[in-house]
Amino acid sequence: MSPEITAGLFGILGVLIGGLVTWWLQKDRSSTDFRIALEAIKTEHMAETAAKHFLSHQGYTDRSFELISKRLGGFEENELRRVLVRAGAIRYIRKDGTEFWRLLSREPEAIAKARAKSESIESSDDDL
Repeated sequence: MSPEITAGLFGILGVLIGGLVTWWLQKDRSSTDFRIALEAIKTEHMAETAAKHFLSHQGYTDRSFELISKRLGGFEENELRRVLVRAGAIRYIRKDGTEFWRLLSREPEAIAKARAKSESIESSDDDL
């Protein structure tokens, strides 16, 4: 074989081996990065799931921010508010200044409860 062909074959062989080693190292590194990113997403997803659980309780349509922050520890206030918004909750401030949260999907239920309560107050006023 001529020296040019031998040099060409060794050059191609070197490129192929180098490419395979690079691919293998990158594959290993990307799977580690993927696992780390998945853990971060999992934490936030589980926090949203827990927030939905607390806000879906049958007896209570509303939960105070103070109670939610006690139950979902490990988050700063604004970070927890972002979690609640991603979970589908809305915030409102009561007349006494306390912050409460409710799932947007439970808004009609809360309105119906408020109407029933006001009607029962009005009907009790008629008895006087």
